[in-house]
Amino acid sequence: MTTTNTPYKIAFMFLTPGPLPLSPLWELFFKGHKGLFSIYVHPHPSYNDTTPHDSIFYGTRITSQPVYWGDFSMVDAERRLLANALLDPSNQRFVLLSDSCIPLFNFTTTYSYLISSKLSYISSYDEKRKSGRGRYNPQMSPNITIQDWRKGSQWFEVNRDLALAIVDEQNYYSLFKEYCHPPCYNDEHYLPTMVNILYGELNSNRTITHVDWSIAGPHPRKFVRSEITEEFLNSIRFGSNECVYNDNTTTPMCVLFARKFTPGTLKPLLMLAPLLFGTNY
Repeated sequence: MTTTNTPYKIAFMFLTPGPLPLSPLWELFFKGHKGLFSIYVHPHPSYNDTTPHDSIFYGTRITSQPVYWGDFSMVDAERRLLANALLDPSNQRFVLLSDSCIPLFNFTTTYSYLISSKLSYISSYDEKRKSGRGRYNPQMSPNITIQDWRKGSQWFEVNRDLALAIVDEQNYYSLFKEYCHPPCYNDEHYLPTMVNILYGELNSNRTITHVDWSIAGPHPRKFVRSEITEEFLNSIRFGSNECVYNDNTTTPMCVLFARKFTPGTLKPLLMLAPLLFGTNY
């Protein structure tokens, strides 16, 4: 419980160019759990919001700025979402999501997993190939050495202490803004590197958002309608190798969310909602 005797909440932060085509699935996910979550949506400022008044997403849009792929504006948008979510003292966990993300388990399971976690979930690893250390700029030395350099997924989940630290941090933020330009991508290196240097003991070094990098290229594979089956979803939900969760306990449940699901997947996903959320959603 928080100091005001209100329940801890999870802040769900959506970074999107415009609409949230999978919002009906998220509506089912959130249904019945009012008071245990907050929603923040960061669309392109030119997007004309047409969210219905009875939608759980109504009134969740924050003041935004344009975001461009591979650009430092991505980091600024993430920090903007965190800053808005931190204004609510009940928010204790903060998860970054995209318009193509889906939840893989029901709200109760997700809430328990995150609220009970002792660590945050920022993917951070030492990639020695060109796509990792090859992006390091020696001008960042001595503040950031190549041994400090880390790579990871953009899609993170953090606790309140780390969220406050991310919003407040300026030294590494300034270095990345000045020296990390394509083919160095800030959203893949800033948080993994900064957290590795300053807050490594607070981080699990893994992400809880599944993506499929089985195809070559700068973007993960998109999932389409014809792929959405019970077997496919279960392969994502339980197909990972076991991972560590709290005090070296191993678990087969390593991811809570997944992307990139195209808008056409909504109908079969809604049909399979009882698989994801149980029969009492």
